[in-house]
Amino acid sequence: MSYTADSNRYDSMQYRRCGKSGLKLPAISLGLWHNFGDIDDFGKCRTIIQTAFDNGITHFDLANNYGPPPGGAEVTFGKIFKQDLKPYRDEMIVSSKAGYGMWPGPYGEWGSKKYLVSSLDQSLKRMGLDYVDIFYHHRPDPETPLEETMGALDLIVRQGKALYIGISNYSASETQKAIEVLNSLGTPLLIHQAKYSMLVRWVEEGLLEVLDKNGVGCIAFSSLAQGILTNKYLNGIPADSRAASARGNGALESNVLTQEIIQKVRRLNELAQQRGQDMAQMALAWILKDQRMTSLIIGASKAEQVIDSLQSLKNYQFTNDELNTIESILK
Repeated sequence: MSYTADSNRYDSMQYRRCGKSGLKLPAISLGLWHNFGDIDDFGKCRTIIQTAFDNGITHFDLANNYGPPPGGAEVTFGKIFKQDLKPYRDEMIVSSKAGYGMWPGPYGEWGSKKYLVSSLDQSLKRMGLDYVDIFYHHRPDPETPLEETMGALDLIVRQGKALYIGISNYSASETQKAIEVLNSLGTPLLIHQAKYSMLVRWVEEGLLEVLDKNGVGCIAFSSLAQGILTNKYLNGIPADSRAASARGNGALESNVLTQEIIQKVRRLNELAQQRGQDMAQMALAWILKDQRMTSLIIGASKAEQVIDSLQSLKNYQFTNDELNTIESILK
């Protein structure tokens, strides 16, 4: 069945400028880290992506190693792009990354020019794209000179294989150095992708200040802590949940769900209900309250989760009492 995008898709989504660039991203983006590999139902993947685009989510975030197997999510996205989204390419932001292990031998991971250029070429083939909008270095490389890694990103932009570049999982000091190198090359850093949630808050210890000072955007991933900050685990671990699936590749494991964390989430959920939100909606709203955040990336195993997440945009203002209550729960 052919797909036609909803004509009202831009009516309710909010778009935020990415740092001091000309690019705006939807406040909520869709990530394909999990649930889009070869083992996942293609029809369900297609429905999730269609639902996202029909509701103004124009940004789809991937990486070379997303799956399983590595590369699987890009293959899935490529099929859906060809089937449904190709006429809308100029309305879309597609991002990918390289940094983690992808193939055997010394050139299959980290941050060399050889690896980054080769990996992006492979990603473009898997997705059936001429270019990505954003290409990230996925993690710092302690052995490759930063100048080489940033130089490779600059080269990729000049080759027309990416429009913008980003970094992910860099510390505040590493980010500052990367910004300086990229500025000297003439290809400024667009965005930093960082793990950020109520339970993981390292970005508040200097990174957000560095990004704001330099006019660089920030996009959060794992803002629901892979489902911990939802109603899913309030009463145990469901058999069909991510924590029970043993997917690997960084997916949530059941041993992370301690009684202490579950008790905190139950208390947070009570506050969410008082705000007229479910737990997930409040957790996303808590990220979006900071205007330094360009966007956040949601994952979804069902189209309904996309719709539910979008409700967070209706209320991401918090009173001082609410913020103080959240801090007291999280201590």
